[in-house]
Amino acid sequence: MVAAEDREPPVEIRHDIPASARVYGWALGSKDNYQVDRDFALKTAPAFPESIDICRQNRLFLYRAVRYLATEAGIRQFLDMGCGLPTDNNVHQVAQRFAPDARVVYVDIDPIVLAYGRALLAGDGSTAIIHADFRDLDAVLNHSEVERLIDFDEPLAVLFLSVGHHLTDTDDPRGIVHTIVDRVASGSHLAFSQVVCSDPDRAAELNARMNGAGIPWQNRTREEVGALLLDGLEPVEPGLVNLLHWRPDPDQPPLPPVPEELSQFVGASKMGRDVCEYGGILRKP
Repeated sequence: MVAAEDREPPVEIRHDIPASARVYGWALGSKDNYQVDRDFALKTAPAFPESIDICRQNRLFLYRAVRYLATEAGIRQFLDMGCGLPTDNNVHQVAQRFAPDARVVYVDIDPIVLAYGRALLAGDGSTAIIHADFRDLDAVLNHSEVERLIDFDEPLAVLFLSVGHHLTDTDDPRGIVHTIVDRVASGSHLAFSQVVCSDPDRAAELNARMNGAGIPWQNRTREEVGALLLDGLEPVEPGLVNLLHWRPDPDQPPLPPVPEELSQFVGASKMGRDVCEYGGILRKP
């Protein structure tokens, strides 16, 4: 039962502007998108061909990260901030494969994510999805589903996976991350990733392209990401890295095939260019 104060009003699903969750989902093989999303991806990919690999590398990292958190770190509760559209090997599916008693709360602002997520999770009392802006920590942390499933006195995994670039400096990303870090118990973990770019001109072009389409976006350097995260947290080996190098596992479950229209861009991130998905897992002592 959802408390009256937590019932989200109907939200219009926009078909006329691209949505990051749907664009990201299409690169993973999802069919839950619109022509505007596909057009945007196809216009962006020639300038930033790494974007297709980045989406897929981040999704593969999700599996390895959640597996580590559930097995080696012993985490039994997960808060996924900006979860995106459901696909194969979602957080709750990976966590509960290795720890059947794991509990998961998904958070996303996109109404289509809410609709598909609730359909997927119908009847699953150990997992919930809430419609909220993950920048609004009061709305997230005080939501009845979070209060029902998350015990802040026990270690918690907070996931900001491929959403750090949606936090611009005006959002106070360091404040958002560390407000949650300050709230969670010792032994909790933070998994974080975002797009980084070492070329200022390309970074500015990608920022302009994404923000011009209505998708909040800010590229950072590796050093800037470290400055957001490292205060008071201990990196788990191998630390903050290109996600390709975070405990790679060639035997992990594969992703669905990339859509044919995007297949020409697969592999661009391995050509030594300056854009990648960067992050890792950090532990609160």
